[in-house]
Formats: sequence, structure tokens, C-alpha cells
Amino acid sequence: MATTLLTLGCMLLGLSAFFYLSIAPFPQVDYPTIYVSATMPGAGPETMASSVATPLERHLGRIADVREISSSSISGMSSVFLEFGLARSVDGAARDVQAAINSARVDLPAALRANPTYTKANPGENPIFILALTSTKLSQSAIYDAATAVLQQKLAQVEGVGRVLIVGASLPGVRIELNPSLVAKYGVALEDVRAAIAAANVSPPKGALEHNESRLQIYANDQIFKAGDYRDIIIATRDGGPVRLVDIADVVDSVEDLRTMGLCNGAPAVQVILYRQPGANMVETVDRVRSLLPALSQALPGDLQIDVVQDRTLTIRNSLHELELALLIAIVLVIVVVFMFLRDVKVTLISTITIPATLSTTFALMYAFSYSINNLSLMALTIATGVIVDDAIVVVECAMRRINAGEHPFHAATESVRETAFTIVAMSLSLVAVFLPVSFLDGVIGRMLREFAVVLTVAIVISMVLSLTTTPMLCAHLLRGRAARPGERAWDRLTKAYSRSLSAMIERPVSTLAALCGVVVLNFYLFALIPKSLFPFQDTGRVRGTIIADQGASYAVMTRKLEQTIGILQKDSDVFAATGTIGGNLNGPTSNNRADLLVWLKPRPTRSASADEVIARLRAPLRQISGATIALRSVQDLAFTVASGTANYIYILKSDDLDTLRLWAPRLTEALVAGGRLLDVVSDQQDKTPQTRLEIDRAAAARLNLTAADIDKELYDAFGQRHASTLYAALNQYHVVIELAPRFAVGQRSLENFFFLPPDAGSRASSRSTPPAARTPARAVPLAQLGRLTPVVAPIAVNHWGGSAAVGISFSLPPNESVAGAASFIRETLARIGAPPSIHGELFTPTGAFEGIFGSYGFLLFGAIATVYIILGVLYESYLHPVTILSTLPSAGVGAALALMSTKTDLSLFAMIGLLMLTGVAMKNAIIMIDVALAAQRSTGLDAALAIERASVERLRPIIMTTAIAFFSALPLALGNGEGAEIRQPLGISIAGGVISSLLLTLYITPVVYVLIDRLAHSRAGRS
Repeated sequence: MATTLLTLGCMLLGLSAFFYLSIAPFPQVDYPTIYVSATMPGAGPETMASSVATPLERHLGRIADVREISSSSISGMSSVFLEFGLARSVDGAARDVQAAINSARVDLPAALRANPTYTKANPGENPIFILALTSTKLSQSAIYDAATAVLQQKLAQVEGVGRVLIVGASLPGVRIELNPSLVAKYGVALEDVRAAIAAANVSPPKGALEHNESRLQIYANDQIFKAGDYRDIIIATRDGGPVRLVDIADVVDSVEDLRTMGLCNGAPAVQVILYRQPGANMVETVDRVRSLLPALSQALPGDLQIDVVQDRTLTIRNSLHELELALLIAIVLVIVVVFMFLRDVKVTLISTITIPATLSTTFALMYAFSYSINNLSLMALTIATGVIVDDAIVVVECAMRRINAGEHPFHAATESVRETAFTIVAMSLSLVAVFLPVSFLDGVIGRMLREFAVVLTVAIVISMVLSLTTTPMLCAHLLRGRAARPGERAWDRLTKAYSRSLSAMIERPVSTLAALCGVVVLNFYLFALIPKSLFPFQDTGRVRGTIIADQGASYAVMTRKLEQTIGILQKDSDVFAATGTIGGNLNGPTSNNRADLLVWLKPRPTRSASADEVIARLRAPLRQISGATIALRSVQDLAFTVASGTANYIYILKSDDLDTLRLWAPRLTEALVAGGRLLDVVSDQQDKTPQTRLEIDRAAAARLNLTAADIDKELYDAFGQRHASTLYAALNQYHVVIELAPRFAVGQRSLENFFFLPPDAGSRASSRSTPPAARTPARAVPLAQLGRLTPVVAPIAVNHWGGSAAVGISFSLPPNESVAGAASFIRETLARIGAPPSIHGELFTPTGAFEGIFGSYGFLLFGAIATVYIILGVLYESYLHPVTILSTLPSAGVGAALALMSTKTDLSLFAMIGLLMLTGVAMKNAIIMIDVALAAQRSTGLDAALAIERASVERLRPIIMTTAIAFFSALPLALGNGEGAEIRQPLGISIAGGVISSLLLTLYITPVVYVLIDRLAHSRAGRS
């Protein structure tokens, strides 16, 4: 009664906990990553890299436990990425980063007005939800304003939402578009214009009046929000008359930044991109956002429409649904296999009741450990169904044999536990030992796989406890003697045939030992041939892309390229939504010749092709867009590194000599393209951007009382979309932007016609854009007198990695190429083109550095073997018997390798976990045989050959049953083709293929090895 109630209580507790488990694609692993940014408007990429990024790297690199440090510098902005060890608290790291920023301030240039800032970031975090805002009546700036004022704050307050990014436009603003001819006519300085605008639009406190019991707050119309109110601002006085702003400029209600745009399916749109908080339940977060959308739609102005263009949780829900279905199918298949062998409903019920009891109890412990329902935990439970029932089968089979021999059910159940307890404990501990090394894997991969190992271990231990308590209790109360089962004659014939063939094999141990050696050699050969990768590539239905135009491309050119690209993407039958942005800054610093793409494919069942196939067929039409390189890549849920490029993989080429790097990076890129083994090869080295360089004649400037700072300010006023003043509204803040009218800032001629006024011409540093009016001709100084304009080429961005100059070469792989093969090809290409030793590199996948991952594979395999050997040696108190059990491993490896090769599946980390699982299954079969043989030798003094032969025949049924159960439990994973199948298939294929070869070879090789080792032990004892 107590056992029954405790079992039912655990099941109910687990079922209740199941509904409280969070849902995620994979176990939550927060990689401590911090992003430091600094801005210095007007500075070039090389200046930002040398004067800002390098000092920051030097100080930040002294922080403890910094794994990787990299930086990217573009015009006016530097960004530094810091990756810390997983043991480091991100909050503690943030405090150290702030201290390093403070200490670096003395080495940073004085022109850097504000201290660098930092943000905690997760390098592998992708958006969970993307909205597109469109309207037929409102401008994009009005849509952007509504998104920032209404949506951004409300969505950021939703539980689980970490960051809300608005891209695709800019805020409304008042633009002062100066006419250079009129500026010259009135002799007005641009700095005077900016100062007059700033003085005309202010919002300081003005105090209050109090009289007796009343109080009056003082307000004024000191803020002006409309362009019409700025036109009459007096800028200067000439000949006793005022010069108003309207006299020298067009004042219009426009936008703050003219060089941003966004498209959604070809229509102008603003995108709202949501990221989740670390540890938040992604599905629940998106559900909260969706429930809030109707109310937010009502608060938006006009006919503004909200469309969901990407929902990451749809693929997660579908993937988990597919995995839950695979789990149910595996449970049903296991029950059917048990019934087919035992041919009795009661016996089947007793044997399989451990499945729901174990799984439900595991759910309770998952909740206690704060684990989630994800792909890895569900895969662990699915393959657990193939091993948790084995212990119960051993007990039930032993009890049935005793009951059929005439024993009372209660006595038979008690004795069966006593007889099989050691076997069950040995099998369970060996399985637990197999996955113990997974818990010690370093880095983010080890953290992620730890949940898989713990869930599987918990299920195995619970199954062991239930098999030694609940199963014998049910045997004592439900089992009774019975007649021969249908099909027993056929089974007897099979058993006799196996016995005869086994006797022949034992009589020829040399041939069997030679076969074992051949199997070992075959393992090394096959696994050397199999393509290797870290993780399989997923089809998440989400694609990211990048358009990189010619280095001198203007905003107008980029607009056309983006429209052409979106048009091509829309025409594909499997594309649901295609969005693009210019100036959106989705991935940190971005250049002017770059646009970002986000593509959402149709659901997997309604698609005609996978994501990689869609990308492959889009390559040809996208190549037709001249003057641009367009690369697409499938978004991966498993991404843990800041090293990312335009394609799936990136090779970081490094050197301490920037000139040497710039020489050899293009050569390597060209050689990789010519090699034809890689796709979408794109280098981020862009050092041929056309620029105009002003070489200031400081002596000439000094004679006119002009400084370099004066010249820079005037140029910034004329060409930099400079913010002259801030408008403080009720829900948002806007800016007044000053710049030459676009038609007067078109090429080097605008600079050649630029004139300065010495300070005595009315203001300290004045500027004109054309020859001045007759009233001040002598005092106007053309730019040619202050310096020389030289056309040059310069880099768009300067990148550092680990303190060295770096260039990233992005690429994708064709279907027949592996990551290991690509890494080898790149190394061979570097050697073939004769790159000097100072040029070296590192290959990065979405999950991190590729080099060294096979060392992790070796650690897993040999660590598992060593751990199992130690545990079995302790259990059997022998150095030799564990060797007998471990001799089953090569046979399992051959089947797994052949299965992976026949299905063209890479040896990934999930396939490696399947091999570990095979190790446990193969050893369980050997343990079942060896325990009976040892007991027979000790109790009756039988010869080792006769004892192992009888044990093998006696345990043939449970061995075949456990193998069939393991095979059919892995089959749903191997054959599944729904969402997330790419992750599950390698695990199922390796297990399904391995257990078959393991069964066929173990039934013969293990008994022979047992006999040989027994003879070796006796010969050693005789010599002693």
C-alpha cells in the first residue's frame, strides 16, 4: 500500500509540475557579454580605432576572466565587445568595465565629449517578435514618432521583454536647409546661425509668483515646435536691417535624419523589434505582447496598421510539439515491443508502468532545478524511454521464470529482486557514468548539455528505484503462473540455433578476437571519413541578410538596391515577409553602404523547400543586382558568439601589422572564391572608400586667427546634419537640424566653393559657401587658402580581435561540404598563396570557435570509458571484467558510423551524445550476460565457457528486448521531419544504427572475450 501511494503521489506531483515548466528552444545559458560604445562625431574609422578603441581595449583587457575582446570602429563611433567566462557574474563584470572606462578616460581624446557607455548583451540572442507599422496617410517619421512615444515604452514594460528597438525611419524634426548663395550675400557665419537657433528655442525654469494663498507658475512661449515659427528668427544685422533665418535658408518640417528608411514587403514601414530578458519564458512573453496589441492599436493615431512579420515562438511551439509527439510515439512503440515479446497484458503493464512514473517524477525534479521544456530536455526524456524500462524487464523476466518454476508469487518477487539488484544497479550506474563527463564540459556548450545529462541521469536513477520497489510489488500481487506463450516453439528454435552458433564461436576464440580487432580498426576508419561539425544547422524559418554595395555608394543608391532586393525576395513562393532597413543599426556599428534584411519564411509544412534551399535558389536572381553583394544566412537558435558576419561562418584573419593584413586578406578572399568550395565569400575589409581629405595649412589659418577647431565646426555645420537645438514635447524629444540644403552638398565642388571669414568679419569664425557679397570681399577666404583638398581612399571600418588588427571573411557551405573540411581548405589556401607567419586566423561558427571542438569529442568518449571502467571495477572488484563489458563498444560504433554515413549526417555533438547512449545500451547487454555467468561459476563451479554460454542463452530474450526497445525509442527521432528535426535526427540515427550492430556482434564477441579474460585471470593466478 505504501509503495503504491508513494508512486502515485510522485506521479501526481510531476504532472502538476509539468504545467509550470517554462518553455524555451534550448536551455537558458546567459553568456556574460558587455558592449562598450563611444562616439566622436566627425572622426574617421582609423582615428576612432587608434585614439578610442585601442586605449579602451588596453584598459578593458586587464579585467579578470575576459575570454575575448574585439572592436569595430566606423566614422564617429567605436564599439568594443567583451566576452567573459561563464563563471563570471555579468553584474560584477559590469562594475569592472565601468571602472576600466573611468581609468581609460585620461588616455582618450579631449574631443570625446561624453564618457564611453556600456550595455549588457547576449551575443546569441535573436529577436523574439517583430512588428511592421504601415500607413497610407501618415509619413514614416510620424509612424516612427508614434512607435517611440506609444509602443516602445509600453512594450518594454511587458514582463519578459528586455529591449525594444525601433528601426526604419527617424523622428520628426525641423530642418534648416541653408542656401550658400544667400549665406554669402549676407555674410552670415554658420556658427552664428546655430547659436541664434539655440538661443531662440529654450526651456529653462522660470519660477513662480505667490500672493497670500495663491501661487502662479510662470510659463512662456520660449519653445517653438513648427518650422514656420523659426523663419522669422533674427540671425544678424546688416546695414541696420535684420537678417532673418528665412532670408538664408529653407525651414521645413521634416525628419532628423534623411538617410534612414525601412521597407516591409515593398512598402515603407517602421519595424518594432523585441528582445527578451535573460531567463524569461519566451512563449509566455510573446503571449503577453500579443494580448497587449489590440489596446496599443487603439492608442495609435490615424490608420496606422500593426502587422506581425516575425514570431520566433511559432517555430519553437511547432518544434516542441513535434518532439512531444515523438516522445508519445516512442512510449507507444516501447509498450508494443514489450507486449510482442511477453505476450501478456499484465506482464506488459508491470514492465511499462515505470515509463509514466519515471517521466512524471522527472518533471517534478526539473521544476525543482529550474529547468525548462526544451529540445534537449525532451530529447533526453525520449531516449530515456528506451532504457528506463530495461530494469523493470529484468526483474519481471526473472520473477516470471521463478513463478513458472512453481514458486509463490511473493517469494518469487522477493528473490528476483535479490537476484537482479546488483545487475540493475550496475546497469544504471554505468549509464549514469557515461554521461558524467558531459557535466564537466567547459564553456557555454557544457552548460547547455548539462541540463540534458542531468535530466537523463535523473530519469535513470528514478527508474532504478522504481524497478527495485514498485515493480516487484506489482509482480507479487499481479503475476501468476501461466501456460506456454504463443510462439514459444519458434523462440526455442531460435535459442537452440544461437546456442549452437555460440558454441562454435567460443571454440574458435582466435577468429573472434581477430574480428574484434577488425571492428576496432573499422571504427577509426569510418569515423575519420564522416564529416564533422559542432551542431547541425537548423531550419528556423528565419533568414537574415546583408546588402553591401560599392564602397562609395550613396544613400540614393542604397535605397534602389534595397527596393530591388525586397522585390526579388517577395517573388519567392516560400517567403512570407521580407523587411529591410538602411541606417537601422541592427548589429552595432554599420556603414553607409550597408543595408540589413530580415526574412520570415512560411511555416515548414506549407513550404516547398528548406531554408537553405530557399537561400540557394535566391542566389542567382540576387546576383543580377549590379554593384552590390547580397548574402543570406539562416538564423540559428544556437548562437553564442559576437563573431558574426554576412554568412553562416566567419574566418577571423589577424595580424599585428595592419598593412600586411590589408595586403593578404584580399588575396585570401580571392583564392577562396576561386577555389569553388565555399559559397557567399565576403570580406568585411573595405579600405577603398572614396574620401576627400583636407590638409590644413595651419600657418595660413593662424594668420587669419582660425584654428583647426573653428574649421571643423564650420564644416560640421554645413555637411553633418548637426543638431542645433532640442524640442521638448509631452511624449518625446525632437531636434532642430542644421545643414546645407542637399542640392548644395553634392560632391567635392561644394567644398571647393567653401569660404571662411576671419573673426573680425562679424563673428570669430565665419563661413560662406560661395564668393562673398561686395560688402565683404576682402575678408572672405576660400578654402584653398587654408589647405588643400586631396581625393583619397580610406577604410569604412577598422576591426580588432584580441588586440590585433582583424578582417572577417564570411562564407557559407554547400550541401556536400563540412565545417572541418572548410577549415582545412582555408588553412591549405593560406599556405598555398604563401601568406607570412604573421598572418593567422580562427574559424567561428554560430556557436563559437570551431578549433578544438574535436578535443571535446575525445574528452566525452574517453572520459566516459574511463569513468565506466572505474565504476564497474569497483562493483565487480576486478580489473578484468570491466574490460569484457567495454569490449561491446566497438560493435556499437560501427553501426552508428554506417548509419550516419548512409544518411549523409555529420558527426555533430548530438550524434556524439547518441554514441554515449550507445555505450550504455551495449554495456547493459554485456552486464546482463556476465552477471549470470559469474553467479553460475561461483555457485556451481562451472567452466567459464559453459557458464557464459548458458548465461547468454538464458538472457537472450531480455537482451533482444532491451535492444529492440532502444531501437524503437530512437526511431521517432531519426525519422522525424518536422520543425527542429535537424537537431533531433543525428541523435536518433546514431542510436538506431548502433544498437543493431551492437546486438549482432555483442551476442558473440562478448562471450568469447569473457572466456579469454577468465583464462588470462587463471593463468595469472597460477603464476602467482
